[in-house]
Amino acid sequence: MAERVSFGEFLTRRRKYMNLTQTEMAERIGVSKSAVAKWEINGGIPDRDNLMKISEITNVKMDELYKIIKHSVLPQSDFEINITPDIITILEAYGYTVIQPTEKISHCEGHSVRK
Repeated sequence: MAERVSFGEFLTRRRKYMNLTQTEMAERIGVSKSAVAKWEINGGIPDRDNLMKISEITNVKMDELYKIIKHSVLPQSDFEINITPDIITILEAYGYTVIQPTEKISHCEGHSVRK
């Protein structure tokens, strides 16, 4: 039975197997080195166009990449985020609406509104 690996681990192993650096892989895909690094640590998944490029570069079919992604065990996101009032003020100054976990949301003319 094949070993299950995350997409990030697969990409890292395949890139190293091909003797490519993250920078070289990024150049071939057409993204930044930090994008490749993020994917390799399971910080995200490439979009469809980048997956197609990865498929071509690594010579792995798209179906196989989708299977790897589907069966990846990704780290749980930390939903317990503590944002200080200063950060909330800054976010709101830039037009973001910060909704406290205890606040209810209603929708009014396509916009979320605090209640």
